[in-house]
Amino acid sequence: MTDASLNTEYDVVVVGAGPVGENVADRVRAAGLSAAVVEVELIGGECSYWACMPSKALLRPVVARADARRVPGLSDAVQGPLDTAAVLAHRDTYASHWKDDGQVAWVEGIGADIYRGRGRLTGERAVSVTAPDGTEHRLTARRAVAVCTGSRAVVPDLPGIDGARPWTSREATSAKKVPGRLVIVGGGVVGVEMATVWQALGARVTMLVRGKGLLPKMEPFAGELVGTALTEAGADIRTGASVAAVRRAVPDGPVTVELAGGEEIEADEILFATGRAPRTDDLGLETVGLEPGSWLTVDDSCRVEGTTWLYAVGDVNHRALLTHQGKYQARIAGAAIAARAAGVPQLETGRWGAHAATADHAAVPQVVFTDPEAASVGLTLAGAERAGHRVRAVDQDFAAVAGSGLYADGYRGRARMVVDLDREILLGVTFVGPGIGELLHSATVAVAGEVPIDRLWHAVPAYPTISEVWLRLLEAYRDA
Repeated sequence: MTDASLNTEYDVVVVGAGPVGENVADRVRAAGLSAAVVEVELIGGECSYWACMPSKALLRPVVARADARRVPGLSDAVQGPLDTAAVLAHRDTYASHWKDDGQVAWVEGIGADIYRGRGRLTGERAVSVTAPDGTEHRLTARRAVAVCTGSRAVVPDLPGIDGARPWTSREATSAKKVPGRLVIVGGGVVGVEMATVWQALGARVTMLVRGKGLLPKMEPFAGELVGTALTEAGADIRTGASVAAVRRAVPDGPVTVELAGGEEIEADEILFATGRAPRTDDLGLETVGLEPGSWLTVDDSCRVEGTTWLYAVGDVNHRALLTHQGKYQARIAGAAIAARAAGVPQLETGRWGAHAATADHAAVPQVVFTDPEAASVGLTLAGAERAGHRVRAVDQDFAAVAGSGLYADGYRGRARMVVDLDREILLGVTFVGPGIGELLHSATVAVAGEVPIDRLWHAVPAYPTISEVWLRLLEAYRDA
């Protein structure tokens, strides 16, 4: 670690050392700029220790067993319960046992300096870091400050919430034992993934969903298929349900959940998966004329509107709250910072330019790692219609694809592509079914590349793979 008394000035100061901050630092270092990285928790951030990595490590054994149970000759061998201790140990390994030595080595390996402590803006291009021992380091950025502090789970302000000790996504992905009964409030990605995990490990799961169904940001059939599978696995899914209060009379005792209609549900743990808020409340935004606790509005190069030096990258700009999308923004922002530092007279900020995060608007991919998996990129049918496009949705049952039947007996799934009828390109694609997560990137290439339908005809899917669904979708579009 660099002694701030010897070197307090850098080209770029990055506040937040999750995957997004790491990638900003990497890009500006690759361009020859000096960089400091500030982190108050573990280097590697939310994704590495409490989100992407531990959650997917928990989900993989669950989904693998489900797939195996649908394969003749193998199904009888995998009817028993999962080895819970082994699953949790597998999770711990992928969370690096909540130690960041490897991530520290990576950041130091790119030539960036690490400052541990809480970073706060104190004025234009100025960041103060309060170290754990109380030492204060003052850093100055010659070129840019990049805020990459991410987001945190929101727990609603309900009667009894303080004493109920509810789970958020952090506790759900790092829990050391399986709760006997688990109530999950919320039907989004975190809710359905954690329901999949803990149900499979033996918990009795009740999902309380305020809306009409699961995965509301995806095509409606995605939530329907995932919900059906969860129900068949034993979960109790209640839609149109609102929590009015919670209470836990004894610290180690059960939690009681009171619904708006007066019904009470008792559980061992309650998980709130009800949204995210930006980690900007203690960032010193007021010192540069911005509102503490707010999402930061940026242009397509991720530069905060109204400034020439401040960038907000990843969750804090509220464009696409996904790790891979934040890393994409980091590559764009890093390139823009470097170009402006080099005095490039005109950046490529037009649509799909080198300094524009266009995919945030047009081609955001996401995989929900449930059983079945749900994956989408671009616009849903409803989203495309709201945006004013003249579109048509083309649907295909995966059961009609030879590769799906070979993958699993009784394969259930559905695919949809949303076609812009004026330009004859794809605006969005959704797949739901076992093993379709790796199929998504082909759709992402088609949407981001704006590949014409007549050219997609020449992208021949191998037989017999699940990818042959592309041919069936194109045939359905042609024959309609």
